[in-house]
Amino acid sequence: MTAPWIYSDKVKELFLHPKNYLHGSEQDFAFDAKGTAGNPVCGDEMIIYIKVSHRTKSGDPERAVLGGSRRGTPIEDSSEMGEETDRTQNTPTTSQILPKKTNDIITDIKWKTYGCASAIASTSALSELAKGKTISEAQKITPKQIENYLGGLPKHKFHCSVLGMEALTDAIKNYQDKL
Repeated sequence: MTAPWIYSDKVKELFLHPKNYLHGSEQDFAFDAKGTAGNPVCGDEMIIYIKVSHRTKSGDPERAVLGGSRRGTPIEDSSEMGEETDRTQNTPTTSQILPKKTNDIITDIKWKTYGCASAIASTSALSELAKGKTISEAQKITPKQIENYLGGLPKHKFHCSVLGMEALTDAIKNYQDKL
């Protein structure tokens, strides 16, 4: 007798048919930044790759060229970013790593996850939620929103949605550090 499937139909769908998964190597995707997160206890590891578009003053999207400009439109430098720290850990918190100009858009997102069905489905769900959002909007996605998108996760698997957000936060921070 096989054990019953304890996950929602959405988790099963995204586990069996993940969205935005990076097939092949990272050299096959022209990304602007990459972020990672992992949990040594369960062995899950998430890697998120983001491609970001910069909006010009006219509002037209323009592909960000890190460390330079395109068609004469300068990319904001790091002095335009605001960053606060968590006073208890002296490290930036997820919602506090926000650029002063928040109109950069995640135009594409790819990922690789090494882990269980919940880890794969959570990262897939996160990629769907973040794609097309501004950096600041993407940073406001919560693990609970990922869980809701999936139709729920077993309590002992909720950490998978947290790891995905940690990987996205790392990718966004790495993107901002390059500006």
